[in-house]
Amino acid sequence: MEAVEARFSDVLTVKSGVTRLTLTDFRNYAFLRLNAELAPIILTGDNGTGKTNILEAISFLTPGRGLRSAKLSDIKRMTPALVPDEYMPEKIGPVNWAVSALVQRDGEEVEIGTAVERSFRETEEDEGRSFDRRIVKINGNKIASQSELGKYISAVWLTPQMDRLFRGGSQPRRSFLDRLVYAFDLEHAKRTANFEHLYRQWYQLLKEGCRDNSWLASLEENMAALGVAIAAARREQIAKLNRFIETEPDDVFPNVVLQLDGVIEKMLDSSPAVEAEDFYAQYLCKQRRNVMFNDTIDGVNKTDFKVFYKKKRMPAELCSTGEQKSLLISIILAQTKCQTLHQGFAPVLLLDEVVAHLDDIKREALLKKISELQVQAWITSTDPTLFDSLRGTAQFISLPL
Repeated sequence: MEAVEARFSDVLTVKSGVTRLTLTDFRNYAFLRLNAELAPIILTGDNGTGKTNILEAISFLTPGRGLRSAKLSDIKRMTPALVPDEYMPEKIGPVNWAVSALVQRDGEEVEIGTAVERSFRETEEDEGRSFDRRIVKINGNKIASQSELGKYISAVWLTPQMDRLFRGGSQPRRSFLDRLVYAFDLEHAKRTANFEHLYRQWYQLLKEGCRDNSWLASLEENMAALGVAIAAARREQIAKLNRFIETEPDDVFPNVVLQLDGVIEKMLDSSPAVEAEDFYAQYLCKQRRNVMFNDTIDGVNKTDFKVFYKKKRMPAELCSTGEQKSLLISIILAQTKCQTLHQGFAPVLLLDEVVAHLDDIKREALLKKISELQVQAWITSTDPTLFDSLRGTAQFISLPL
């Protein structure tokens, strides 16, 4: 434990975060520029003033679809000035949005920008269609893969929607887990995206009655290889977090045990990857007929992420609302520490209404831990007095500006 604490103290001297944030036509903002300190940042204001939108903008500095998983077209700013007298949604032109930021890490600065670009794609009917595409630039140079962003900035977030994470379907939990993996494996996001693309292609071919065995077998082999790599990365991340939590138990928030419930992940417990790939490819082949009648084909796209309250030996879905929030915070804190040690710099924390469902003791404990971690944490709330203990060390921003 002392060795971990010593290494963590060394890493904490590496300051990282967003020092300048600029939004253009993003959600409710026509234009916004914020200069930020590498410290906790408390965003306060009434509901609807755009606090969460600022956190979402920062999340777009990392790979993926942001903390809301929104469509690119849904983020564009819409104001009364853009809406004609006779409201016809299909005739309202797109308003491109952009986010740019100055990101600092250990005294070095890099400029990151992301925006929507309208592109055109030809179709088989020769009519073509336009679509929105997200582009990313680092220091003015367009990059081919969003995974490059992970070299400069990463983010861990907690939103009110995640309060229901343990009580709904498995997809949100799986997405939550995959985001934890991204920080340690920059290629994980690309693998999951490629797997989903291949799966949709395979699924559509089968629905259309394709009988080309060579084509289908090639897709299944590629899906199996990607799927096993995805499962292996998830297993490694779960093991890493469980080990860290076991050796570095929290003194306030409940300790958790993390598990994976997936066919391929379980197979890797006892079989080498090459055998798992062969099994997965053969399994997909056998399931071709079932696709016609059943959409729930087991695989890495159906894996569930299970969380247990260790002391009570209780699954998270059976815990109270407050306990579930505390369990999520435990995971976020462990991920932040683990990630900091792995990357050599701390992630940016995006905490939307994080103190909801927390009593005074846990709220103050969380704020103290954020201060001790010396991370840049963007925290939203309607009540600034809840953060009085951070006066003098945090930056307070009241919206609207």
